[in-house]
Amino acid sequence: MDSEAIIEIEDISLTFGGVQALNGVSTKLMKGELFAIIGPNGAGKTCILNCISRFYTPQRGRILYKGKDITRVPTHNIAKRGIARTFQNIELFKGMTVLDNIKLGRHTFLKSSIFSDIIYYGRTIREELELRKEIEEKIIDLLEIESIRKQVVGTLPYGLQKRVELARALAMQPEVLLLDEPMAGMNLEETEDMARFILNVNSMWGVSITLVEHDMGVVMDISDRVCVLEFGRKIAEASPQEIQENPQVIRAYLGEDKKARSRL
Repeated sequence: MDSEAIIEIEDISLTFGGVQALNGVSTKLMKGELFAIIGPNGAGKTCILNCISRFYTPQRGRILYKGKDITRVPTHNIAKRGIARTFQNIELFKGMTVLDNIKLGRHTFLKSSIFSDIIYYGRTIREELELRKEIEEKIIDLLEIESIRKQVVGTLPYGLQKRVELARALAMQPEVLLLDEPMAGMNLEETEDMARFILNVNSMWGVSITLVEHDMGVVMDISDRVCVLEFGRKIAEASPQEIQENPQVIRAYLGEDKKARSRL
């Protein structure tokens, strides 16, 4: 892990009417790091991802990406800068094939002209072949979805659809990957597979990852650092081991009883 911060969140606050979703939150994602954000439902975890990816604009504070302020950069420019994400609820085109869904992740980067697209020649063909080669030889292989690449997404089990959504995000060739509950709704085997894929993307491809997740076993096993939110405020940030032993985290997030403590 590099000591350089790739994303810096500085004192951001976000309100919806009278609801304070984030209140003066500051944190960093270091280059090459796998960074987890945890907390109870409604703590503001997804709000942080939405601010980074520019679905929300905080009323106060700023967000820096590689040292540049992106707090008010248009949403459609975020992917071009190297930030990709997955969503809490699957956002795929259910009537399209796996391969076509993945290819859509790269659409914003294609440079062919409208004319060559219409008659399908020249640069359009070259880009199509290069993209397909990269997806099939790299992303599909990594995520072990070769056998389903021609299947319609809507016919696939939930766990495989989550894998396809990760593949589409990787097709954007991100430097930063924002994962919003990638293991939600999965069984144990699917969870273990997804954790392995995330670790490979981080270690083999050098992608910096921010992970929002409720599965504490996964978070503590794969994260370099953990940030804990409660009611929109950051209450702790440290290594997984330190978080597990933090009295404030145990009290605020898990409760005092031994059963709750064992889940962390």
